[in-house]
Amino acid sequence: MADASEEREADPTEEPAPPDESAASSEAETSSEPADEDTDEDADRSLEELRAAVEEKYDFENFGPDQMAEMTAEEWEAVFDPETWITGSELLDRLEADVKDRVVRRDVFARVERLDNPDRLVAYSDEGYVVVYPDGSTEGRGTVLRDVEPLVALNSMEEYDPPAMPEGELLPDPVDVPQGSGEKGNLLIQIVAGVQLLAALALLGAWLLGVLRVDPFAADPIILVAGLGFLLIGFFLFLMVANARLSDRFRAEEYRNRLRAIGIDSEERPEWLPPEVEWPAGELEEGGEGRGEESA
Repeated sequence: MADASEEREADPTEEPAPPDESAASSEAETSSEPADEDTDEDADRSLEELRAAVEEKYDFENFGPDQMAEMTAEEWEAVFDPETWITGSELLDRLEADVKDRVVRRDVFARVERLDNPDRLVAYSDEGYVVVYPDGSTEGRGTVLRDVEPLVALNSMEEYDPPAMPEGELLPDPVDVPQGSGEKGNLLIQIVAGVQLLAALALLGAWLLGVLRVDPFAADPIILVAGLGFLLIGFFLFLMVANARLSDRFRAEEYRNRLRAIGIDSEERPEWLPPEVEWPAGELEEGGEGRGEESA
């Protein structure tokens, strides 16, 4: 009997008893809970630090397409929380006021329309269009889409305060566009140029009298050089004024053509726009909570 028990104890082929799996899993769960809590705290701390860095880096009061293109995906997710986004008609109201305000300040060139069935905000120019729906989705192309997309994100944030809705006509009639806005500056340059020419004539006249040996004038070459210098300066200033006026006329005519292209002087609209931009019943609505107004 003793020999048999000793053989059993010395048998190397006998397998040890398996460990208690329930106890091991309990210990693993207990040890993993603090690790998970530490990970969550580190993630929250990292997100807050990234959000603070992004808010310091970008000026969201003047947020535009260039800043939007610079942002990384991590920065975008840190600042724009989709769970707190504003949607629906409130989003379109805020966006309409913001876009029209930028049109008044000439940051955006577009004609803006708030349309029904379905409720949507439409902006278009001679270089593209955008349609914004209550859920914040957009469709379009061109510079208008590029200008409006960042504004959709901004007006979806509760922290952003859009400007008040502008009043009155936002786009001028093409015939009311002035030739130029720098006439006072041009007039001042013309006065300076005239003084330069008078000084040139006086110096050249004195030099000519000196050549003719009329006392007390003398044919001093310095007088000749000074007179020619004043003459060249005067002609240069007059040429600069002429070029500025020509440029103003060109820009004014270009602006008139852009206004005509989006139908400011008529009820018609560009033929290339898709059906989503159609006006209700084919007509502009006049007045009424900013609907049917023109903006650029």
